[in-house]
Amino acid sequence: MKASPTLFFLIFMLFGSGYSQDPELTEVWEPVPDYVEPGRNTTAPPSDADYLFDGSTLDEWMLQDGTEADWIIENGSMRVNAESGDIKSRREFRDLHLYVEWRAPEVINGEGQSRGNSGIFLQDRYEVQVLDNWENPTYVNGMAGSIYKQHIPLSNPARRPGEWQAFEIFYRAPVFDGDEKLTEPARVTVLLNGVLVQNNVEIYGSTVYRGEPAYVYHGADGIRLQNHGGDQVSFRNIWVREPDESVSRTNGITGQDNRN
Repeated sequence: MKASPTLFFLIFMLFGSGYSQDPELTEVWEPVPDYVEPGRNTTAPPSDADYLFDGSTLDEWMLQDGTEADWIIENGSMRVNAESGDIKSRREFRDLHLYVEWRAPEVINGEGQSRGNSGIFLQDRYEVQVLDNWENPTYVNGMAGSIYKQHIPLSNPARRPGEWQAFEIFYRAPVFDGDEKLTEPARVTVLLNGVLVQNNVEIYGSTVYRGEPAYVYHGADGIRLQNHGGDQVSFRNIWVREPDESVSRTNGITGQDNRN
């Protein structure tokens, strides 16, 4: 019987201080998700979606210090600026439906985590991994479509390097009570190239490279795109929908939404 990603996570939590110091102790290498050939279609935005990037301007984005985003716009896409940092959406979100197309460089340079690495951070802290996983072995809780260091993807529908790929992400933000204590963890469903890779999984806390994920109180926040060591990853066709939270859910027993 194959162990579940959650079981792996619980085992790692038993490692104590060693777990918190050595990032390799949080790398899971099996079971390796089966390769799935994805379909060729992409998804156009529905009528109620808002573009965060339509190929023409970075007005919706900024560097993490709040200054103007300086990634490189070319041929309707934006590419990581090796001399810059992460960029973050100026708009802040809670629950969302997010669509992002991304592309790793066609010329392969490096291997494992050093090949086409980036990430999409929901509310600036929960990472859906971007990585060139075409015939590129790495620890499986760090593959494209993983919730980094938390959940292994259900399959590997990666396209070849240089081809455009697409994430469709359905995210349910965490809920905190009036004392800023967590009452409901975040959850996420992820499609990679139209293939389900995360099925309504629980997020254990903020993404970390070393140590154990944990929740720290926060409100609405932006979507962050990672500059991972200057890897020349490109993005395009980024749109978002926000569900009507007054309809989609309330805060349990009180019937009140206490998120801030």
